[in-house]
Amino acid sequence: MPHVTFIHGIANKPDEKKLKKIWLDALANDLLNNDDAIDLGAIGITSSMIYWADVLYDKPAEDEVFESIRDDESSEAVISEAAKDPDMAWREGLSGEEKKLVDSLAAKLSFDVLMNDDAVPTEVEMAKTLERIPLPWFVKRRLMKWLLKDVHHYLFNKTFSPRVGESFVVQDEIRNRVLNKLNDVKTDLHIVISHSMGTVIIYDCLKRVADCPAIDGLMTIGSPLGIDEVQDKFAPEWNRENGFAEKIKGPWINIYDSLDPVAGFDGDIANDYKQNGTEVIQVINEQNWGAWRHDITNYLSGPKLRAALKLMLKI
Repeated sequence: MPHVTFIHGIANKPDEKKLKKIWLDALANDLLNNDDAIDLGAIGITSSMIYWADVLYDKPAEDEVFESIRDDESSEAVISEAAKDPDMAWREGLSGEEKKLVDSLAAKLSFDVLMNDDAVPTEVEMAKTLERIPLPWFVKRRLMKWLLKDVHHYLFNKTFSPRVGESFVVQDEIRNRVLNKLNDVKTDLHIVISHSMGTVIIYDCLKRVADCPAIDGLMTIGSPLGIDEVQDKFAPEWNRENGFAEKIKGPWINIYDSLDPVAGFDGDIANDYKQNGTEVIQVINEQNWGAWRHDITNYLSGPKLRAALKLMLKI
């Protein structure tokens, strides 16, 4: 019987148990009335969640503190004006490769336009940022802070203390969690479904960690793997002609919405992760709805995603 391992993306999250339920419920709903729901538990498919939000965030997101941009309790997205912005003091004093990568990524994201909480952007600045994506300004600013922080701390394996008395070497800790979860799976068909920053983490482990076990299929959703600055940190193990992770024994399917502010920079990643010079990743453009296009609950409701997942799971 198949097993599905989930791995979540950027920003703080509800606790692991609730987050896993949100993902399972999103797959099992029939929100779009397509009669294509996938209730994993009902058909005997087991699942697990690789949870890493506590490595970078103080405590799980709580309903009474956060409100969803979708105004929907079933949503994973917990972005509100009451939410706490990440402290960006870590960016001060960077030098060398770290400064180069962070500054380059920040420029690509128009991050410095967003840095000043009190700034009122000009029309030119607005045009350079994410105005094609209908999000409130505070959401855009916070999104870029989360993305820049999470990507930097993971890719550069920074030591970080998310709460008093506890500290992690970020990449080492998260890699260990990934390997532990993957090694726990004893099944003849193991599919990993990853979202956002989770796609960077699982790819890094599959491509660059010798002890990482193989999987039978990978689904990447709303992924920033198309960003050059991210790809550069995977070298020398990665290059465009042989970027495919050989520990993926079956299909790699990448799903993106062109209005997703994380994946929209380059959602068609097949040419960046070739196998012996050949494009092998199946890329699916599935447009979601509403303001928050990066929301995993929207993605998991998509008919194209569900059709692809059913094929992967052989159901």
